[in-house]
Amino acid sequence: MPGDRLTLKEMCSKFNVTTRTLRYYEYIELLFPEKEGRTRYYGSTEFARMELILRGKRWGFSLEEIRQWLEMYDKEDQSTQLETLLEMAQRQLGALESQYTELGETLIDLREMRDRTLDRIKNVKK
Repeated sequence: MPGDRLTLKEMCSKFNVTTRTLRYYEYIELLFPEKEGRTRYYGSTEFARMELILRGKRWGFSLEEIRQWLEMYDKEDQSTQLETLLEMAQRQLGALESQYTELGETLIDLREMRDRTLDRIKNVKK
């Protein structure tokens, strides 16, 4: 089954991350590659975990929250996992919606400043 496993560099290429990133994820127990000597091999379980890690990061979850989320997948009780995921999603949605509102206001302010500056430049050149 060598085709089902990737080396560290192949895994980095597949997910567009650095070797340092993968080693760090291993260090903080997000990933658990197989080791043969000094070589690390990543299989289908690690591919799935990495996809969840990247998705969690895109959603704005901390690595600790992602680690806790991944730990739940090893447990039998799906209801606890789903309830925890729901709470995390609700909290993150609130934070992202707040950031979205602030970003919209910032864009309006910046455009207004740009337009005023353009008007001033036109007036100076007259």
